[in-house]
Amino acid sequence: MTRPLGIILAGGLATRMGGGDKCLLPLGDARVIDHVIARIAPQVAGLALNANGDPARFSDLNLPVLADSIEGFAGPLAGVLAGLDWAAGQGASHIVSVAADTPFFPRDLVASLQQETDPAHPIALAATPDPDRGKTRHPTFGLWPVALRDDLRAALQDGLRKVVQWTDLHGTATVVFDAGANDPFFNINTPADLARARGMLAEGV
Repeated sequence: MTRPLGIILAGGLATRMGGGDKCLLPLGDARVIDHVIARIAPQVAGLALNANGDPARFSDLNLPVLADSIEGFAGPLAGVLAGLDWAAGQGASHIVSVAADTPFFPRDLVASLQQETDPAHPIALAATPDPDRGKTRHPTFGLWPVALRDDLRAALQDGLRKVVQWTDLHGTATVVFDAGANDPFFNINTPADLARARGMLAEGV
């Protein structure tokens, strides 16, 4: 499988951070979004950002900024759909999604997701071990086929919002990544999380 296109999902409302764009907060000598781009860019054939509102605030990134086509902040699946529609215009067969507030995800994310897809499992979602539930899925980190974009559009128009509610209908593979001492899918939701991320960065995560 060739390298997919990448979509960074930054369409959330960031209410626990007081609003605004979490991904533009400083982290070390850069911003959260800069760390995300540095991790995903080498893994994909091209990259875009899903965000709503004025795209000019991201102009320095030199990335296409894709707004949701489904109104009302329909959640991460709306961002995935925006990425799939963009990828279709590029002639691509797949996209990989990552969250804009999760700066330490695996550097082998794409290759690991690709290894687990097949005709019976066209979608792959990332997960980490969970001592109580066996595993915890991270549905904003996934490999998505462009061929399912119209199915996803119809589901969103019908009111579906939960990622796994849709992916479970389509033979989805779950790829478990080692959590180690630090969860690679740790995301920044609160000021305390941002402080933790700065500590993780200082540790060389």
